[in-house]
Amino acid sequence: MLQPYVMMKFTLLCCRLLLMALPTSLQAQKQAPIDKNKQAVIASIDSKYAELTQLSDKIWSYEEVAFQEKQSAEALAAYAEAQGFRVKRGVGEIPTAFVAEYGSGSPVIGILGEFDALPGLSQQTVPYKAPLNPGSAGHGCGHNLFGVASLGAATAIKELIEAGQLKGTIRFYGTPAEEKFFGKLWMIRAGLFDDVDVVMDWHPSAETKADVQSSLALVDFMVEFYGQAAHASGDPWNGRSAGDALELYTTGINYYREHVKPTVRIHYHIQDAGKVVNVVPDYARIWVRVRDTKREGMQKVWKQVERMAEGAAIMANVTHKVSLISGIHEVLVNRTGAARLQQNLEYLGPITYTEEEQEFARKIQEATGSEVVGIESKIEPLEETLEHPMGGSTDVGDVSYVVPTIRLRATTAPKGTPWHSWAVVACGGMSIGHKGMAYAAKALGMTMVDLFTDAELRRQIRAEFEERKGEYEYKGMIPEGPPPLNTGY
Repeated sequence: MLQPYVMMKFTLLCCRLLLMALPTSLQAQKQAPIDKNKQAVIASIDSKYAELTQLSDKIWSYEEVAFQEKQSAEALAAYAEAQGFRVKRGVGEIPTAFVAEYGSGSPVIGILGEFDALPGLSQQTVPYKAPLNPGSAGHGCGHNLFGVASLGAATAIKELIEAGQLKGTIRFYGTPAEEKFFGKLWMIRAGLFDDVDVVMDWHPSAETKADVQSSLALVDFMVEFYGQAAHASGDPWNGRSAGDALELYTTGINYYREHVKPTVRIHYHIQDAGKVVNVVPDYARIWVRVRDTKREGMQKVWKQVERMAEGAAIMANVTHKVSLISGIHEVLVNRTGAARLQQNLEYLGPITYTEEEQEFARKIQEATGSEVVGIESKIEPLEETLEHPMGGSTDVGDVSYVVPTIRLRATTAPKGTPWHSWAVVACGGMSIGHKGMAYAAKALGMTMVDLFTDAELRRQIRAEFEERKGEYEYKGMIPEGPPPLNTGY
């Protein structure tokens, strides 16, 4: 029988060994070697980091807006061809839309890539406002990073299919005009997503997480007023002012704001209200946008705002015309797919930043009036999906109604940075953006490995998609005919 003090020492030793072993085993479990295909994805992105960065910087410098992204689309398409993809350009009646594909048979896994810029946001890679080309566009939503990261992930998967490690088809969608006209709507109408099992998507952000929040449904329409020109002083009684109708219309919209739900957003952009002060304007034009967290709510407000245009025309004694430009659905969330993406994010861990990058981030925050805390380096936990999330809109929502869609956000700018601003452009053209791009490519590629190899996962993703969609039959909110490539809007 052991003596009491010997028994006590033995017990203490066992406890110490247990305490030492517990975190070690948990850490080992977390960092256990992942399968070789995911390792290959990471290695592929690392090996191509320089060329992907160069491609991203090219698109950043092109500064091309919706439906005008000729150089950007061609740079991505040419890179895909050089990697061995079969590329079909000009799909969906859009010259800058394309599809790049490799492999054959099922499953068919798609990945989205955007590349359009925003007007008036040209910016140098410095942490203060300094246009690179004054008056030109800039990537204030990080789309120079978006398309490149997605294509990098697709390329890593292509290499695995080519090596016989994966079976099926990888398809990259080059999707233009997300910021303005919503090019994916015409690509959907062309049937380009009809045979896809799952689609992957990501977006530049100020945080890194699996995105399980929806977006706002949206509709764009143009209202035009037609009156009679006259001398504004000599005989104004002979004039019927389209400008008056426009002002009455905006007044009506602004009074209506008090009587809509908090989830609703109404924007407008006056595009033409006359040319000179001494002529009663016979033409006026306004672009109107209505949003809500739910498509049904958006449609009710949309129809009321349309009717208000008729009232304005009656009061000004002019005629009017309302033209639908396009409209988009809210995102249909898929938590099953997001949960698998979350696992891959946790394996990758957070992005690491140098002190120089943190200082750049702090200066960005200072210049934009945000809290000066530097750039976050952490993986957000999987959130609850909110019934009424606020934020922006995206034509990815329409894709999510025709095929299950898994979404990622990856950090490419510091917290508090105003989106659609010069500050995002600055970060997207330097190493903070480049690191987020490479990280997104790895997370997307690793999750696509799961989609290719796990049939049960695909089944569960599809089951959630069908349940959330219910009996709703998707119909795109776009007018008949080709996309508005040269409207001058």
